[in-house]
Amino acid sequence: MLDHCPGAANLKTPTLAIKKCPQCGEEVELFSNDVSVKCSTCGFVIYNDIASCVQWCKHARECVGDEMYRKLTEKRVA
Repeated sequence: MLDHCPGAANLKTPTLAIKKCPQCGEEVELFSNDVSVKCSTCGFVIYNDIASCVQWCKHARECVGDEMYRKLTEKRVA
């Protein structure tokens, strides 16, 4: 029996990825729990494709906490 949800592991203990800004090519740090980050060089907003259990699991709010749940489920406004 698991004592935690393995699907939320990267949200509770974020992992770091280095991405290249598609606008200017600068390296940008993007953590697994970031919805978006802004390039420090050109200001381009880079979105993280967070596909996680938070979108469908009925226990998600309890598992990741209210703040993280709201951050990951709020609608992006273009």
